[in-house]
Amino acid sequence: MTHHGIVASPPPPPARKPKEPAPPGTVDTHFHIFESVDKYPLSPSRMYDPALSTVAHYLAMAKTIGIDRMVVVQASIYGTDNRCLLDSIERLGSSNARGIAVVDQTITPETLSEMHRRGVRGIRFNAITGRTPIDWLPSLAKMIEPLGWHIQLWTNSARLLQMDSILDQVRTPIVLDHMGQFPADAGIGGREFQNILRLMKDRRFWIKLVGYRVSKQPPTFDDIRIYAQKLIEAAPERCLWGTDWPHIYLEGRPMPNTTDLFETVRSWLAPSDAQCIFVDNPAQLYGFE
Repeated sequence: MTHHGIVASPPPPPARKPKEPAPPGTVDTHFHIFESVDKYPLSPSRMYDPALSTVAHYLAMAKTIGIDRMVVVQASIYGTDNRCLLDSIERLGSSNARGIAVVDQTITPETLSEMHRRGVRGIRFNAITGRTPIDWLPSLAKMIEPLGWHIQLWTNSARLLQMDSILDQVRTPIVLDHMGQFPADAGIGGREFQNILRLMKDRRFWIKLVGYRVSKQPPTFDDIRIYAQKLIEAAPERCLWGTDWPHIYLEGRPMPNTTDLFETVRSWLAPSDAQCIFVDNPAQLYGFE
């Protein structure tokens, strides 16, 4: 712990070379960059202090695994100050990198257009620890629709059960973060997971197969394999993958090696699905050539 109950997040271990390299064109759709706090101050209401996790650190990991393209996600500890995100996209290279920003109700169409020019392709909407009212989601979706963006929805599966009337008003794609955060011990027949499967039949919904936080087991996270396979069966063309590097705010879980996370997801996929999920789906959603 650091001051005032803010948790210190340790740095991730260096990645190992995977047994098989990632397919050419692989996209990591979910990670965070944390540069110097002097340059990019942290929000006073944050829940953790990150270890320095710079663009250079990230690129070393990406090269080891074989990641060619990347989507950096605004972390909650920066609030709606997207400067680190926008600068990171530029340093990662605008042809290979995109970003997902976080905004509040003061956002203007002009600022959104400027973010688009700088590589942002979606807005992360936090329905877990967010301070933005959930009722604002449909209005936000209308604002970003002309840009071709999507909503990345961070919520848990219990909250998701209550959100139908709000989600029905959204026409943009909706990406469910962290595999929909269902309870891994409720079984695939559980109400919350069945609701996620139901949503995945709707072509607006995409999901990130970033499930290690849902799992109650160490790598290879065998307790979530059946859930992952059901999601992939339901919509192989709308599943995405991300490293979730540098694995912040683990709430007592052991720090994973990013290579283990990559190899676990790879072990869930048939070769045809691997091309789809690592390369083609994200290229379509995030607008990579």
